[in-house]
Amino acid sequence: MNRRVSSPAEVRGAPMDGLAQAIARFAQSDGDYATAIPGLSLHRRKGPTEPLHCIFRLGLGVVAQGHKQALVGKEVVNYGPGQSMLTSIDLPVISHVTRASAETPMLGLMLTLDSRDIVKTAAEMQLQASSRLPSFAPVTVETLDDALLGAMVRLIGLLDQPDLAPHLAPLLKQEILVRLLAGAHRVQLLHLAANGSLSQHIARAVTWLRQNYSAHFQVDELAGHAHMSPSTFRQHFRSITGTSPLQYQKQLRLQEARQLMLSLGIDAGSAAVQVGYESASQFSREYSRLFGAPPQQDVRRLRLA
Repeated sequence: MNRRVSSPAEVRGAPMDGLAQAIARFAQSDGDYATAIPGLSLHRRKGPTEPLHCIFRLGLGVVAQGHKQALVGKEVVNYGPGQSMLTSIDLPVISHVTRASAETPMLGLMLTLDSRDIVKTAAEMQLQASSRLPSFAPVTVETLDDALLGAMVRLIGLLDQPDLAPHLAPLLKQEILVRLLAGAHRVQLLHLAANGSLSQHIARAVTWLRQNYSAHFQVDELAGHAHMSPSTFRQHFRSITGTSPLQYQKQLRLQEARQLMLSLGIDAGSAAVQVGYESASQFSREYSRLFGAPPQQDVRRLRLA
């Protein structure tokens, strides 16, 4: 399924230009930039990129300039200027930039969210999920409204005010969350805030897997923690994440091993052990199957890129 969400914000002009300029000021060359504001990262690419396996965290992604595409399970999601993409649960995806140039680079931001803040803020706003809510969707793309856009520009602007940022950033992040709960992404966030909902149980299982990706576990045990029968758990886990619990864990392990080799320079065997593999040959086979090349060859390719 290929989904392209219409975006009147693409021709909105000045407001989007302001966001693009704010991002470009701090992301002056290609790369992913962590910032001094917890949870906020800025991104720039001067051309289309190769599809990359990655994990999208619970959070909001915004493209101010350029276009991106994400493969979520079997669904293709395209999004561009003025669109906000909410990932309601940590997901393994294949993502890449589809349109960008040196003159008009892709400029974007990512703001991770905390499920506890979502639950707390929804309660304070007296918002409640009902049985009439549409089905839970792990990824949604909506047009970015001007009020939310303005809050994001002001949040990035705090990077110029390091003395004030620790005090004002939490307030602006709270404003952004309130506007999300009052806006087009409200439905999916309310699913996460609904106590005892299936999506909330699966989200907790995903959180456990992210924190314990190197551990050995039985799916039946994980289903018990989610208060579901094993068959129901498997069905809902796959419908939300696009993969099985064991495949999800495998992708987490391989992603982490890749990052260890890239950032720490350790060899494939050491990385395999650290992420929970007992067999180096199995690690190499599964790594090649996911990333298209053996570990050392893939790492060399990434470093050259």
